[in-house]
Amino acid sequence: MENKKQKGESKPTKGISRRSFIRGAGLSTAGSVLMTTNAFALDYKEQLVTGKEFGPDAMTIKMKVNGITKSLSVEPRTTLASALRDHLELTGTKVVCDRGSCSACTVYLDGEPVNSCMLSVLDVGEKEVTTIEGIAKNGELHPVQQAFIEHDASQCGYCTPGMVMSCVHLVDNNPAPDLEDVKKATRGNLCRCGTYPHVFKATLDASKKTI
Repeated sequence: MENKKQKGESKPTKGISRRSFIRGAGLSTAGSVLMTTNAFALDYKEQLVTGKEFGPDAMTIKMKVNGITKSLSVEPRTTLASALRDHLELTGTKVVCDRGSCSACTVYLDGEPVNSCMLSVLDVGEKEVTTIEGIAKNGELHPVQQAFIEHDASQCGYCTPGMVMSCVHLVDNNPAPDLEDVKKATRGNLCRCGTYPHVFKATLDASKKTI
């Protein structure tokens, strides 16, 4: 009598196979992710705030720079640094790192130092911009500028405008700064030439002349 079951032939297993289980688990996980993603997307859309859109073409804006209102045509992607240098030809403001790390592009926005390479020109709005060209008054250098010359506080010159802006802000707002104050004021200004000791001396000397 011939055996109907040969050796090595396994009995059919009842229930769910391993392959079916893995396939089912994968589909369940994918479905959960899709449901979560869709719910998040719907929630995000509900939270969107409708605002005015700009671009991509250039648009005309007005900006007050060094006491004078300027009219310029810029694309929405334009940074304040680019607007000053490329559109208004105020090239005293330098762009070195172009990512807000060196502060060579420092200008004032309503009297406060900012990195102009990190600020959209459209965000300036009604605020006034002051650049290194606007520091001198009535044809006379600011005491900090004069002290930088006397103390040889610049070498290659790339960091100098931003450094001057930081030091002028300190001197104009602190009548008697000490060395630690100067170091703190210039902690974000990077100088590859290493002229920090001269910068410190120049700033301390200038503070005595502005009292």
